[in-house]
Amino acid sequence: MDAEYLTFLARKAPIANAAGMDPADMPEHMFDYQAFATRFCLRQGRAALFLDTGLGKTICELEFARQASEHTGLPALILTPLAVARQIEREGERFGYEIRVVREQSEVRGGINVCNYDRLDKLDAAAFGCVVLDESSILKSFDGKTTRALIGTFAATPFRLCATATPAPNDHIELGTHAEFLGVMTQSEMLIRWFLNDSNDTGTWRLKGHAVEPFWDWMTSWAVMAETPADLGYDGSRHVLPPLDIVRHKVAAEGRALDGTLFGADVSATNMFAVKRRTADARAAAVAALIDDDQWLLWVDTDAEADAVRAAVPQAVEIRGSQSAEQKESRLADFIDGKTQVLLTKSSITGQGLNLQFCNRMAFVGRSFSYESWYQAVRRCWRFGQMRPVTVHLMVAEGEDQIGRVIDRKAESHAEMKAAMRRAMQRKVGRASEVRVPYVPTFEGASGIMSLNERRGERWTAINGDCVDVVRQLPDASVGFAVYSPPFSNLFTYSASECDMGNSADDAEFAEHYGYLVRDMMRVMMPGRLVAVHCSDIPTTKWKDGVIGINPLSDTISAIHRAAGMVLHSKVTIWKDPVVEMTRTKALGLLYKQLKKDSTRSRVGMPDYLLVFRVPGENAEPVGHDEAKFPVEQWQKWASPVWMDIRQTNTLNVAIARDDKDERHLCPLQLDLIERALVLWSNPGDLVLSPFMGVGSEGFMALNQRRRFLGVELKDAYWAVACRNLDNAERNAADLFAVA
Repeated sequence: MDAEYLTFLARKAPIANAAGMDPADMPEHMFDYQAFATRFCLRQGRAALFLDTGLGKTICELEFARQASEHTGLPALILTPLAVARQIEREGERFGYEIRVVREQSEVRGGINVCNYDRLDKLDAAAFGCVVLDESSILKSFDGKTTRALIGTFAATPFRLCATATPAPNDHIELGTHAEFLGVMTQSEMLIRWFLNDSNDTGTWRLKGHAVEPFWDWMTSWAVMAETPADLGYDGSRHVLPPLDIVRHKVAAEGRALDGTLFGADVSATNMFAVKRRTADARAAAVAALIDDDQWLLWVDTDAEADAVRAAVPQAVEIRGSQSAEQKESRLADFIDGKTQVLLTKSSITGQGLNLQFCNRMAFVGRSFSYESWYQAVRRCWRFGQMRPVTVHLMVAEGEDQIGRVIDRKAESHAEMKAAMRRAMQRKVGRASEVRVPYVPTFEGASGIMSLNERRGERWTAINGDCVDVVRQLPDASVGFAVYSPPFSNLFTYSASECDMGNSADDAEFAEHYGYLVRDMMRVMMPGRLVAVHCSDIPTTKWKDGVIGINPLSDTISAIHRAAGMVLHSKVTIWKDPVVEMTRTKALGLLYKQLKKDSTRSRVGMPDYLLVFRVPGENAEPVGHDEAKFPVEQWQKWASPVWMDIRQTNTLNVAIARDDKDERHLCPLQLDLIERALVLWSNPGDLVLSPFMGVGSEGFMALNQRRRFLGVELKDAYWAVACRNLDNAERNAADLFAVA
């Protein structure tokens, strides 16, 4: 295999490059797995630490900040949620770090500076050589403008670390925010490469079937993820969680719901607060009956619930959002020091980052539909380092069962995500010394070409492999005509392989990859013969490209062929119904309501194109036509620059080609288009090439038109179906010609 191309494929693999430093020795107070994680983050320079609660993220953050500060000669900054700053300061002082809590830039000194997120506007980001986002999942709590500002503010900071136990408890997309803050990859690129939007709603994305393992492997190139030290290859026996007992208390209340039904009806997000207000006193009374002499942590969701608890449990000390930061920190410190027996608070205020494992009794007077709020609140006490069983009392009013079902469903999803993270880390630890080769052709077929697999008929050959490598092995001037539809840049990704041209970071990477193929196409084509490429321009979107418009992919493809030495011979516009496009895509520019509102935002529909390129040189075997078989009237119709009669639905059946990891983007080329191109620009008996064979549409029509066919397909499921289609086409053509 060509060394230059193999190097390109290796470079194309989405792996975060290290941009950090060679770490110094780790301090003795760190566990072995903490030292491993911190070394990884320092080498990367911009990394994430997704360690579960109680595994010591704070220690890792402190050591990362210390070494990064010494390396850059600039102060380090740790940003924390409210009330966590003092805890980190105490932890740092305990282990001898030079550390202080600051509230504005004038207080910043060398070493480690800790500040609450809400004081960010008081700091000068350029003054720091390192920034650590403690409980970095808080990024999603900011509005889009604030998150953009945070990403932009520290874009030039050389050392960046995100640390949280719940990087994406409800949605994989939140991982993209972390990657973008760290400068690893933009969120939009992450979504395009590995995710699918099923509903034309950019808020609803899921991992593509074939992308699950590659996605998590990419994550391990810039993040350390673990529920236990064993996930990183270390002894986990020291980190075993104590028993957790969740006790549900059904609380009844008098009255009727707003819609006149009894409280037995499910609570929704819209009527939840009305039900909470009606049941607050009953839930508070139920909690009051539980309070004994132990320390208790009481969680509420609304101020009304807090007021009810304070009335029912007078000894409870509340931390409320309207209080000053100093007052909140003071009340929390009293609880930590044992001066307060019952602490009343919300998970939105004190639900992240705090180590409260000295307490093993908590109660939820109320909770929301947020799984992360529930998980983080429970893990304040139920964490590694907790020496006693933890009891969680959950007050459930009539009608609130729906909240539990939603949280249980999200918990299952979070467990699946953590399992995927764990498997990815174990794969990484297990193959740390291996060098991954992106493509290894091991099969030599009758053609003499090395590939992954090959099948032949009398007049066709179908090769399963990388089209660039396969075409490189073809003889010079052996192909009479080529017709195909390449991937539309990175619009769709058909497989997890780096050989898949759709697996490109951007248009530039696609163009570089496609260029390898086109340069060899120049060599294998007969002089003077033609290459017909089906393509389309691509609508751009605000969320992905920053502007609504059109990406002229047809121009990009044309430029690649011309740069390789081919001549643009024809450009055919293929009409497509704009009503169908509007119905399928909901494109703003095609909506009639947009025309009525402001037609400067309205646009015409998107056609397809057939770009036809000529290879330089004299054609030794002219492609002639008989007037009886190709009358002038037909030529006048086909000579039109716009083909209006290509039937968009006249394609081979693709349903049988789908496997359980396929997505919706398998789009076979129209048979009308292929047939017309074959008749116009090739002779019977010519070898027709398609380097992107798919399910074999080009070969199917080539055999019907008495041509020979060579097709290449990377995805084995498509290749297998193409072989069946080609075999059927050859038999049908033989029967047809025998009758003739």
